Amino acid sequence: MAHGHDTGPVVASEEELAGASHADLEYLVNPPDTEYEHTDASVWTIFKFGVWLVVSAIIIHVGLGLLYALYIEQAKVTTQQPYPLAINSEPRQPPAPRLQQFPRNEITDFRLQEEAKLNSYGWANKDAGTVHIPIDEAMKLVLQKGMLQSRPANAAEPAGTPGLMPSDSSSGRVMERRRQ
Repeated sequence: MAHGHDTGPVVASEEELAGASHADLEYLVNPPDTEYEHTDASVWTIFKFGVWLVVSAIIIHVGLGLLYALYIEQAKVTTQQPYPLAINSEPRQPPAPRLQQFPRNEITDFRLQEEAKLNSYGWANKDAGTVHIPIDEAMKLVLQKGMLQSRPANAAEPAGTPGLMPSDSSSGRVMERRRQ
């Protein structure tokens, strides 16, 4: 394709060759029967592209604005007519177990209730006639009645052999002698 005038091969002068770098030498001389672009890109083509770009952007924005207005009108119609089953119902809860909203407050309240129960008198089961008493009083009564007695040592059982320890591989079922 010929873009311009065929003037033949261009020959560089001595001054151009002396001042050119290696990269410039590659493009300084055109080989015979080759042509190059004589003009830059067409300004008219770039201008037409810009005009069509602006026109299409305006059309798209106007279309989106009309669509948005249509959606707003549909939303107004929808909110005026609620579903008949949703009018009198309470908000639905997810199935149990539900997450706690304030777990720290709930555990604090639970601990305070348990502490109050441990340190007060009251009915545990009124029908059965059982009561609960403060923990300090219960410990004193247990000691007074002698309910906590350690088991008597069985004389028939030999004392443990020193140096025997439960083995690791038997989960403590077999004793083995270990050096310390």
